Amino acid sequence: MVVAVEKLITSDILKPARYLGNELLAVHKPWDTTAIRWVLTYPEVYEVGASNLGHIILYNILNAQPRQLCDRAYLPGQDLAAKLRETNTPLFAVESKRSLTEFDILGFSLSYELGATNILEMLDLAGIPLTWRERQKAGETGGEFTNLQSQFPLIFAGGQTATSNPEPYADFFDFFALGDGEELLPEIGLVLEEGKQAGLSREHLLLDLAQIPGVYVPQFYEMAEDGSVHPRRPDVPKRILRRVATPIPAYSIGLVPYVETVHDRLTIEIRRGCTRGCRFCQPGMLTRPARDVEPDKVVEAIEQGMRATGYNEFSLLSLSCSDYLSLPAVGMEIKNRLKNENISLTLPSQRVDRFDENIANILGGTRQGGLTFAPEAGTQRMRDIVNKGLTNEELLRGVKTAWEQGWDKIKLYFMIGLPGETDADVLGIAETVSWLQRECRGNGRKPLNFNLTISNFTPKPHTPFQWHSVSTAEFKRKQNLLRQEFRRIKGVKVNFTDVRISAMEDFVGRGDRNLSKVVRRAWKLGAGMDSWYENLDQAFSAWGSAIAQADLDWKYRQVENGEWNLFHAEAQKGKEAEEQRSRGAEENTPLSTPHSLDIPLPWDHIDTGIDKKWLKEDLQRALEAAIVPDCSFDGCSHCGVCGTDFGHNIVIESPAIPKFAGEFVPNTTKAQRLRLWFGKQGNMALMSHLDLIRLFDRVVRRAGLPIAFTGGFHPMPRISLATALALGATSSGEIADFELTVPVEVDTFREKLAREMPTDIPIYNVEQIDLKASAATQLLESAEYLITVAALEETTPIQWQDWINTIKAKEELWYEHTTKSGKSQLINLRDRLFELELVETHKGITESMSSVIRYLGSYRQDGLLLRPEQILFMLETVASVEFQLLHIHRNRLILGV
Repeated sequence: MVVAVEKLITSDILKPARYLGNELLAVHKPWDTTAIRWVLTYPEVYEVGASNLGHIILYNILNAQPRQLCDRAYLPGQDLAAKLRETNTPLFAVESKRSLTEFDILGFSLSYELGATNILEMLDLAGIPLTWRERQKAGETGGEFTNLQSQFPLIFAGGQTATSNPEPYADFFDFFALGDGEELLPEIGLVLEEGKQAGLSREHLLLDLAQIPGVYVPQFYEMAEDGSVHPRRPDVPKRILRRVATPIPAYSIGLVPYVETVHDRLTIEIRRGCTRGCRFCQPGMLTRPARDVEPDKVVEAIEQGMRATGYNEFSLLSLSCSDYLSLPAVGMEIKNRLKNENISLTLPSQRVDRFDENIANILGGTRQGGLTFAPEAGTQRMRDIVNKGLTNEELLRGVKTAWEQGWDKIKLYFMIGLPGETDADVLGIAETVSWLQRECRGNGRKPLNFNLTISNFTPKPHTPFQWHSVSTAEFKRKQNLLRQEFRRIKGVKVNFTDVRISAMEDFVGRGDRNLSKVVRRAWKLGAGMDSWYENLDQAFSAWGSAIAQADLDWKYRQVENGEWNLFHAEAQKGKEAEEQRSRGAEENTPLSTPHSLDIPLPWDHIDTGIDKKWLKEDLQRALEAAIVPDCSFDGCSHCGVCGTDFGHNIVIESPAIPKFAGEFVPNTTKAQRLRLWFGKQGNMALMSHLDLIRLFDRVVRRAGLPIAFTGGFHPMPRISLATALALGATSSGEIADFELTVPVEVDTFREKLAREMPTDIPIYNVEQIDLKASAATQLLESAEYLITVAALEETTPIQWQDWINTIKAKEELWYEHTTKSGKSQLINLRDRLFELELVETHKGITESMSSVIRYLGSYRQDGLLLRPEQILFMLETVASVEFQLLHIHRNRLILGV
């Protein structure tokens, strides 16, 4: 069954182009020729999910498999979700428009502790029971199945949160995919294909999946009273291995959305894994070993990707980009190759101690991006406790280099509530920022400004700090300390993380299977989109009520009160330890805490490769403020990862840094001007005007046309659309002007442009015009429309013609117009109407009748416009009948001489 989504995806919902599934490089494989049909879903709105690199890579890999198909789905906006529920239409995959229940397997990305409520929302919208038990029970009722021996697809989750501690979500998923998915998901697909051909039962299929390293099937395991998890049957592994794969940059090229996304650029991974050993950092622990990508493969992927996508920006991605030794060489090579194409490079937060002139050179240019560093702590002692590996001298050198290279504003990340932190360490954040400002003054430059994000430390599984907590009251007190201190410092903007959400993340992230009922109840009470600021109050209320209703508020209070504050306990025993040392007691006295480090943890059955004994030892080293060197560049830290199962660190020496060929100089030469007439049909009618402008920029880049640029700090391509078209309206008469740096044959220009254009944006004509001629937007005089209008009561064709004639006979039809400043003014619409005729009438299913009306009206950029809605006003004025505007089609735009 194909969902009739065209009736739901209309211009009255926010950004309808989110749901079209017709992006550039989307893969549309035939449904009937594939054996296994996947849906990869990202449980956030489209703008977040469609730009997620992991989502793009796995989508491309699965569609590269023979006999396998992969579609996509995203969390719909509230407006579309309401439409789906009102019409009993199940949530659909965006490309095939099929209901999610028609697929064999549905995979969710779970990368945030509180993100599971969005997953439950999507399952509910799809009409899929929320838990594996409910799906299993529904499957026992029998019936004719189109997928894997069940009326519902297999439901699984992957991602960082799923890998670190899947237990709070175990009730909802048939299985979890742990670690990297590039090799794991194709293996799962092969097992499913064989099982489907053999007609295996759901249980036997899951048992086969459980034999794949990296697949965790929670229904084959049970939780003991102490929270630990053990197999329920002998034929599944006691511990489930995290999978490790080698990054393949070529799979990063794909999916160019028509709407602006959160990361609206090409992103290429240069290094996976991090061995810095920051003791709070879960990604660094869960992605070991570190694996560099060959520099030539990175360069090749970027160059091919920029040509294929038409993006004007690319990003190099890694947990620590600066630890990729080839970064300056790769960045400079690409910058030199794409020097004349106005391309910019962005990097995520990077190591300040490795920031130098080489990295500054590849980031600079006409569109110099923002710069982000993460010192994490304000004092040397705290940076040593967390094993940041950063000295004050290195911090100053990196920031000063940035300032000297032209950056006036830098973003810094800090954390409060770290183990062993004192008030002096907290205030050290403000002192450090003030010191950096003082050191970066002079030379006629304005003072360096900082944008600070100060987050609350949240303990994460599989890290040395997984046994630590901080009370909510302590977080609030420390935030207030900093607020007071920063009031005296100018040029600093400070953002604090909400302490309530930090406590919730901690409570769920380190929870056990008992929390599944909390997650479900929180969703029922309205929790969702919990990482978005505007929903925090609603989310906190829902989670709090769900915890109380599950009789787990006592446990949540323990989190709020900081139940595992090891350093506080250690301070209380400081005198006793000092006395032991004075009596000659052994220096390495075992850590004494109110909670033993040997108690089982809900995630102990997940084998990440890191030895739990090593985590305990590293916690002890943190107590002593002892640092552990980065094993990618120094000696082995003996964490337990390197070996047969997980591989070893791969560090590639940097090639020589190419000579800097100079910054992009916008070519402002105007050698030719071309005028294009084009249409906007079908699904493209749901693309906004700003998205259409972005599309033309990318099309011109992909076509390799020599577009001229404006000058100034932000050079823009000289592409000018005559005017905007209302969202949802179609057209066969749009106009755009292009200015080129060198002349191009008109037919060649048209062919190249048409080759890269979506089929629903047809090109009708291209003409060369004089370079000194006025732009189309300045020459607009009038516009011709075909509008489809329905009367909301019974009418006849004769009445429609009479109303048209009455309007044409009038000399005045006054309309009250409200200006942008809020003032009201009366305008005579009849002066703006040049032609009006009834084209045809249609009798509807009910007694109402719709008509197609053609009109030609004023369309000048000085505000003398006649809009389609104003034609309705005229009809209602002369007919005393209520009308509804069903569709707008712009036939043509008419230019003056």
